[in-house]
Amino acid sequence: MSDINGKNIVMGFQHTFVMFGATILVPLITGLSISVTLFAAGIGTLLFHFLTKRKVPVFLGSSFAFIPPLLAVTAAQGKEYALGGIVIAGGLYLVVALILYFVRKDILHKIFPAQVTGPIIILIGLILAPVAIQSANGTNSPQVVEAISVAGCWGVALFTFASGVFVKIAFERFGWKFLSALPVLLALIAGYILSAALGIIDYTAIREASALGIPDFSLPRFSAYAISLMVPVAIVTIVEHFGDILAIGNVVGEDFLEDPGIHRTLVGDGLATSISAMIGGPANTTYSENTGAVALTGNFNPIIMRIAALFAIGFAFIPKFTSIVGTIPVPVIGGISILLFGMISSIGIKNMVDAKLDLTDPRLLIITAVMLVLGLGGASFELGSFAISGLGLAAIVGIILNVILNFKGFKNV
Repeated sequence: MSDINGKNIVMGFQHTFVMFGATILVPLITGLSISVTLFAAGIGTLLFHFLTKRKVPVFLGSSFAFIPPLLAVTAAQGKEYALGGIVIAGGLYLVVALILYFVRKDILHKIFPAQVTGPIIILIGLILAPVAIQSANGTNSPQVVEAISVAGCWGVALFTFASGVFVKIAFERFGWKFLSALPVLLALIAGYILSAALGIIDYTAIREASALGIPDFSLPRFSAYAISLMVPVAIVTIVEHFGDILAIGNVVGEDFLEDPGIHRTLVGDGLATSISAMIGGPANTTYSENTGAVALTGNFNPIIMRIAALFAIGFAFIPKFTSIVGTIPVPVIGGISILLFGMISSIGIKNMVDAKLDLTDPRLLIITAVMLVLGLGGASFELGSFAISGLGLAAIVGIILNVILNFKGFKNV
């Protein structure tokens, strides 16, 4: 309990802001409850940390991968059936976790060597990069573009970005170590102040929101149709889970595949997803945004994520505060996202450098090249209702290519 101090509480508050925008965007798109989503994210994160021996510094927020089937099932049968499909999809994580429990860790590392994990981590950041740019230039916020133009949006975004860089670099040189660990929070505040001065913040939601409120919990219902759409998505998100766990492991310099074990992280992610849907929330997933913030701040203490989870749970009962955070202009979010998403890709490059990969070896170059093109080029594979693209497809192809190209007979050709 000694780790719960003022500094870590502020750090946890910062991580709450990091996850907030993406987490509430899913219920805004799908019609689910924002307060329930925040509550479920907090509970899911705490459960994940309990099941993973409190060792892995990740936050679990709303998964974007489930949005298309969630909308489809909601339109056809209703929200409750969509939630039921997500409950079962979370159960698939448990099945995969049970299988991996019996797989030796050295085999896992052969399946995920640096020439595969490096590109996976690089792709996590680069796939998110367009979101950062679209936010920074106002594409996702036409009302702000109308008020201050695209150039104005870029100005706000770059000011926020520069504020984060200044806090991290300059404050650290001044010896202000604690403040230098708050680049995201302080940059968001700076960007918000500039936005207020420019008159681009709409305070209507803040005025209309109630001070306190009870989350609108709801129960799932089950149908074969909903399950058939949701479960295949879980296959993709399980592959992405590997990438996220590898990424945070590289950030903190720990082998989380070994300890606490990928089977434990999968159980935590899967149960968090199922429990969220059982109370009316979306599927949960390990958040790359928070991984980027961990890399940027250099504070690896997992308790900070648990503190962020408690903030999320508390804010679920305070609509007034969530509405305040919701008024942060999109270009401000875009500015800090450029920094966070770039940090993730940089970690992937570092992973390959640390492993001393010989990129003059054509086999390694082929694996890396194919993964990057498939991950960024929009390639997809569809079979009936099952579809896989982006990071999931790149990871699977990379694993298969690595096995083929490093087969002893092929190596001796």
